[in-house]
Amino acid sequence: MNIKLIKEGTISSKKNLTVEFISSKDLKSHKDVELLQKAGFKAEQDTNCFLYGKNNLFCGVEKVSVDNVRSSCSVAIKNIKSTNYKSASFSVNSKNIKAVIEGVVLGGYEYNNYKSSDKKTALKNIYLECEKVEALSKAFEEAIIISEATCFTRDIVNQTPEDLNPPSFAKLAKKLAKDNGLECEVLGEKALRKEKMESMLAVGRASRHDSKLIHLTYKPANAKKIISLVGKGLTYDSGGLSLKPATSMVTMKMDKAGACATLGMIKAVSELKLDVEVHVFIGAVENMIGGNAYKPDDVLVTRSGTTVEVRNTDAEGRLVLADVLDYAQDKVKADYLFDFATLTGACMVALGQYTTGVMGHSSKIKHDISRSATKAGELTGSLPFNEHLRKLLKSSIADISNTASKPYGGAVTAGLFLDKFIKDENKNRWIHFDIAGSAYTESPWDCNVYGGTGAGVRMISEFIKSLEVRV
Repeated sequence: MNIKLIKEGTISSKKNLTVEFISSKDLKSHKDVELLQKAGFKAEQDTNCFLYGKNNLFCGVEKVSVDNVRSSCSVAIKNIKSTNYKSASFSVNSKNIKAVIEGVVLGGYEYNNYKSSDKKTALKNIYLECEKVEALSKAFEEAIIISEATCFTRDIVNQTPEDLNPPSFAKLAKKLAKDNGLECEVLGEKALRKEKMESMLAVGRASRHDSKLIHLTYKPANAKKIISLVGKGLTYDSGGLSLKPATSMVTMKMDKAGACATLGMIKAVSELKLDVEVHVFIGAVENMIGGNAYKPDDVLVTRSGTTVEVRNTDAEGRLVLADVLDYAQDKVKADYLFDFATLTGACMVALGQYTTGVMGHSSKIKHDISRSATKAGELTGSLPFNEHLRKLLKSSIADISNTASKPYGGAVTAGLFLDKFIKDENKNRWIHFDIAGSAYTESPWDCNVYGGTGAGVRMISEFIKSLEVRV
């Protein structure tokens, strides 16, 4: 499906479907109100009405806002793809162009790689009509790049664990590096052992696939800031010896979503050619069971020298991130250090399945992230660190336990565990993003369809763009 930005009035309306957004208030005075009322159309949010005789599709919006237009557009594109129209056009301006593009690209996304036959659609072209093409060309190009990077992320999340394992993840990263002019370094198990990353190695010990640490770098000529993005890359999580229930293991291919998101972020930034240096660090591991699996009661020595008592092998992501975060801090002196992980079901209990949990010490960065997320159309919620909860991670035989002694505040205690591995000089540069709820969905919402959502890509792309403005 091609998307083109064109001057209004340049396309024939005879075979093209014209899409119009309309609220219930505007419906009353619309020239086609009688026909629309006969069809039972009330212009409620996310409702559609075709007037085939006029080649028109009307999309209801509660009020004309960016979020409503994006959501309504996502519904519309699905309906258009089920018709025999070969093209459709949307009227855009500086306020809604990004929302329309996201609605079309993200709402119309399909992952059919494992289907035996491709799903056919007649729709070939989407035209975005505007008064002045030149005035909107930059916004158009940026929205396309970020939306496609989000779809790229979704594709990786949706791949099965048999196809996307730590070694093939490393190959994917190398290909992205080649395509986008990035630097790429991959550490195998021999190098990881040399780096004393025994916590990460323990998690992947029972897998037939070697664990990998992936480091991608985007380095523009005149970088104004440096940002390190760390991703949890559990290509599959069985829970280890603390085995998950069968129903909980379904969808565990999404446990790599944090790592996938960081790839989408560096892809977007490199194609936008932003003047911000970006480093991506991924711990690609598979948590399986076997005679050599790490066990509850083990004590692991992390790269930083901190010892961890294992009380639950299903709290494995934090063990991987402990080593990767320590490595990332030693390798790069960054202005910002962000990690992304499908870390806890507790985050969904706290914030619901649509919202990313944000934790850290810097109120300013959390505020800036919230502003970028709102502008990007993503939902975030701040979860405050609590020193009383930190006590729940105390271990009698090691420096820290990998799970809390009480089942309360699980998202926060997981964040506090990671905080143990953030150096003092980086405390106010670090933010932890728990995307356990927002990274994957089995029920479509907004511009998200079944499967990976690409959570974080739009938000962080917006944040990094803002760094250029603030410098």
